Amino acid sequence: MGEIRNPIKKSSIEKKNKILEKGFTLMCEKGYHNVNSVDIAKYAGVSTGIIYQYFTDKRYIFIEGVKNYSSKIMFPMIDNLEKILNSMIDSFIDTHKMSKKAHEELIAMSHIDDEINQIFKDNELKMNEKIVNTLKYNNFNVKNLNEKVHIIIGLIDNFCHEIVYHAHKSLNYDEMKKEVINIVLYLLKD
Repeated sequence: MGEIRNPIKKSSIEKKNKILEKGFTLMCEKGYHNVNSVDIAKYAGVSTGIIYQYFTDKRYIFIEGVKNYSSKIMFPMIDNLEKILNSMIDSFIDTHKMSKKAHEELIAMSHIDDEINQIFKDNELKMNEKIVNTLKYNNFNVKNLNEKVHIIIGLIDNFCHEIVYHAHKSLNYDEMKKEVINIVLYLLKD
């Protein structure tokens, strides 16, 4: 077997990508153990020798296919998640601004009244659970998701308080919002 090539010409790159796509599709349809390199070559419309110019074996094709597949699923989801986070943060800010006095009174009362405090805790856990379930439904099955979502809610709430109550002139809130979103995305990719 010769040296594995890393294609440079557009036609060679397209051929390698076609082998990846077709080989991965075939292995998914017929089963990894039911397909060999000859099957992949035939399905991709290339010679078996061409396959071995770009790949060491079918396992490498399958692994690269898995990487491509997961990227195609996860990156659009993350893009949508970024848009959802933007909207969610804007909504949190609007809610905080709209009822600033009520929010202040509720927070104050939650510190001195056990029943009000329990209502806040229960609602916080319900929101946490709802977000966790939504993320799981959309295949975000990361380690410690429940705890991470709780941190995320606190982070977003803290950002809203910064804008509505503290309003530090030295801070760029557009940049801060981007950082909050980056932190959330980072937490959800593990």
